[in-house]
Amino acid sequence: MGDPSGFLEIARVTPDTRPVGERIRDWTEVYREFPADKLRDQASRCMDCGIPFCQKGCPLGNIIPDWNDLVHRDRWDEAIVRLSATNNFPEFTGRLCPAPCEGSCVLGIDADAVTIKQIEVTIVEHAFESGRIKPSPPRTRTGKRVAVIGSGPAGLAAADLLNRAGHTATVFERADRIGGLLRYGIPEFKMEKSVLDRRLALMEAEGVEFRPNSNVGVNIAVDELRSGHDAILLAGGATAPRDMSVPGRELNGVHFAMEYLPMQNKLCEGDEPVGNFISAHGKKVVVIGGGDTGADCLGTAHRQGAASIHQLELLDRPPDQRSPENPWPTWPNIFRTSSAHQEGGVRQFNISTKRFVGSDGRVEKLLAVKVEIGKGEGGRLTINEIPDSEFEIDADLVLLAMGFIGPEKEGLLSQLGVGLTERGNVRTDTTKMTSIPGVFAAGDMVRGQSLIVWAIQEGREAARGIDEYLMGSTELP
Repeated sequence: MGDPSGFLEIARVTPDTRPVGERIRDWTEVYREFPADKLRDQASRCMDCGIPFCQKGCPLGNIIPDWNDLVHRDRWDEAIVRLSATNNFPEFTGRLCPAPCEGSCVLGIDADAVTIKQIEVTIVEHAFESGRIKPSPPRTRTGKRVAVIGSGPAGLAAADLLNRAGHTATVFERADRIGGLLRYGIPEFKMEKSVLDRRLALMEAEGVEFRPNSNVGVNIAVDELRSGHDAILLAGGATAPRDMSVPGRELNGVHFAMEYLPMQNKLCEGDEPVGNFISAHGKKVVVIGGGDTGADCLGTAHRQGAASIHQLELLDRPPDQRSPENPWPTWPNIFRTSSAHQEGGVRQFNISTKRFVGSDGRVEKLLAVKVEIGKGEGGRLTINEIPDSEFEIDADLVLLAMGFIGPEKEGLLSQLGVGLTERGNVRTDTTKMTSIPGVFAAGDMVRGQSLIVWAIQEGREAARGIDEYLMGSTELP
């Protein structure tokens, strides 16, 4: 514990954001740099709580009190060692994770939680800037080859650990660049892709092989991959989007979020816009879905110069404080405002879309109704329309950001013939092996749509399972 009375004397402080008028004119990250002296003060708020629930709240089991104390004592080299022991990519999670650790912070019972996420990202950035993080390839190779299909956080975490164990890990990615949703789902203003490229360059220098434009099951035969590798890891994510079956869904101008977001990310990478480029410039935009993907669409549309933006959520507006049914240390289901929401737009809850209306094959309006959310038999949610509450919104562009229903079945999964769960995810045993010996799976393919920290943890578990399968035992963390 850095300072026995720090949590009593120092208030929670988070980084400032750049002014809205400035940041919506560019694609760089919205937060300003946080001064080191302020960060040490924030680290001192971590108290000697006896049982660090933050570690249980974090799927990775990050040893949070230790590196908080080390930061407070200005022992940065030790802090990155402690942080890297459980997290392959703290520069990603420190920017993108919703921080379930902070929701479980003991200080959060009756005060503001410790700024764990900000301390985490500052530790890793300090380590990169000081040269503490540098390539460290394995001293020996096992001669075993592992194919990792999918280059999101689960696949990258597994490849990183498998390479450390001395195996040759090759990451296959169907897109033209490595990174999965980190590359083409997360907007630049949340994480600049130079952060991703820096880590990929490090992994490549350590011996991980990357093969973009490799769609296994399409332009690479599954049998060919199996014959050339000792094990395979499926880490392609839950990329099948949830659709909306209402009249007018077929109109031009109604798109999935993941049709829209990658196009802007490619533009930010320096690619030329393609003929079907989807832009919000000058348009009346409606985003359907109130989660993180919806907020990503919102922030992107702001920067593209949308004329107006409405974001619609089917469910109730969360409360400002925890409800009695949502006690500490469970994840606090409370109302949150992202940086994109701060930039403008109309945010509406309890709204159900009834139909899209347009002319000449293009959407012009959205017809909606207000609803009440209740609970029926077995605790299942019920959705009841409020009589005479119908209304319409002008819309030139509608973005469907209602989440994902699981992995895509056609191609890779159907050709492999792996077993699936009742929910349509890939079924695995405790070692992350699927129904086919030597074929493993991790991340959203197994869990369904989830958090980046769960993806990394799944990748780490799969790496252990693969290492044990190949070598008979494992010493991976």
